This record gives sequence, structure tokens and C-alpha cells, in this order.
Amino acid sequence: MTLAERHDFIMDLLQQQGSVSVAALAEQLKVSEVTIRKDLTLLEEKKMLYRAHGSAILINPYINDRPVNEKEKHNAAEKRAIGIRAASLVTPDDSILIASGTTMLFLAREIKAQGRLTVITSAVNIVPILVRDHNVDVVQLGGMVRNTSVSAVGVYAERMLQDFSCSKLYLGVDGIDLEYGLSTTNLMEAGLNRAMIRTAQKTIVLADSSKFGRRGFSKICDLSDVDQIITDSNVSPHTLAQLRSQGIEVTVVEAV
Repeated sequence: MTLAERHDFIMDLLQQQGSVSVAALAEQLKVSEVTIRKDLTLLEEKKMLYRAHGSAILINPYINDRPVNEKEKHNAAEKRAIGIRAASLVTPDDSILIASGTTMLFLAREIKAQGRLTVITSAVNIVPILVRDHNVDVVQLGGMVRNTSVSAVGVYAERMLQDFSCSKLYLGVDGIDLEYGLSTTNLMEAGLNRAMIRTAQKTIVLADSSKFGRRGFSKICDLSDVDQIITDSNVSPHTLAQLRSQGIEVTVVEAV
């Protein structure tokens, strides 16, 4: 293969799988690992991929914290579709836990209480949405409020959770990595999320496709702690297969 043909092959494979190792590329292309590393360096200089630990991925996996109003505009159609599907899982007279995150705003807008619904949440910005429905009882967790996520975090919020038990947790994340697990950009947010997982019988992660292959500063949990992921159809088939092979129920929705 020529240099251009090798680069096309590498990028096509990354589009299919999301990541690929240097060793696997060398074997498939019948060239040395030194040659592959040079190819990856050239492609990284063109900002076509990101190199990490003997492999290459399509995007920089490390996430910076951004204000919630900025994040809400990103992948809005996908988040709305995810919110609609997540809301359909709420059962009559349910008790649920909703974490912070922009996808939770879309979820809150779609919730229609059947019977009496109890919602415990750390997200200050979804409370005004939920309290419009007289059939919804809202428990707002207390503590220090993060500006970027508009949510309560810290030990006080975690202590409150000790008094509750919920059927399901709707969890938003900043990153989902097949090896690293779930993560967020904030240490206290991650601690509260872990407490939420302990409080709920089932953990449902709401994450659009941009969250996959990403890592935040603070790890929340391993993928083994997740029961279900609701995402959009832009997630690669390879990633979906890997998640399902670990026993995670993955629900894929189309943007609306």
C-alpha cells in the first residue's frame, strides 16, 4: 500500500471501531509497528485522530468542564430522543432518582406522572420543570451547588440519600470508556453519583454518542455497575457489541 492508502485504511477502521491498536494495524497492513507509529503521528498532526497508549482513537478522550447552557445545545435532537425513551420507563407510583446533566433536562420535560411519582434529584434546574405536575413529589438534595452543572454536590447530599431507596437512577455522565468506565469532570459529582448508584435498584445511563470513548477527571464506576444505557444511533457497532457482551442492556434511539 502507498502512504495515502494506509492512511485511508486506518481512518476507515477507526470510523468502524472507534479505536485500534498499533500492533493490530501493523499485522493487518503487513508493515512494522515503527511505520504505523509514523503514520499515526502524521494523522494526529492533521488532527484526524488522537494517539494514546499504543493505540489510536478518533477524538481526544479528555474532557473539559463546560457550563450547562453550553452543553445543552450540543446534540440536542439526540438528547431529546433519549429523554423520551427514558421517560417511558417510569412506572405508575414510581420512585426515581435523577442525577445532573443536560440530558436530564430533556428527560424531565418528557415525564408524565402515572399515579403518584416521587423524584429525588441533585439537579436544581429540573425542579421547576417537575413541580408543574401536581402528581410529582420532588425531593431536592442539598449541599453546595456547582455553577457549571447547576446541581448540589457534597457530603450533605450524600447523607440524605441514606434515607431513601429508589427503583431506578437516571444517570448522566461526561464520558464512557470501555476500559475506564463512567466518569465526570468533577470529584464531588463523582462521589455523589456513586452514592446514587447504591440508592437505586437499577442504574440507567443516558448518554448521547459523543460521550463514548471519553474520560473525565473523576471516575464514577465500572461498566459492571450499569444495568442499561440509552444512547443514539451514532454509536459505533463495535462499541455496542462490546457493551452488550458485558451484559449491559443498550437501547438505541433515533434523533427526533
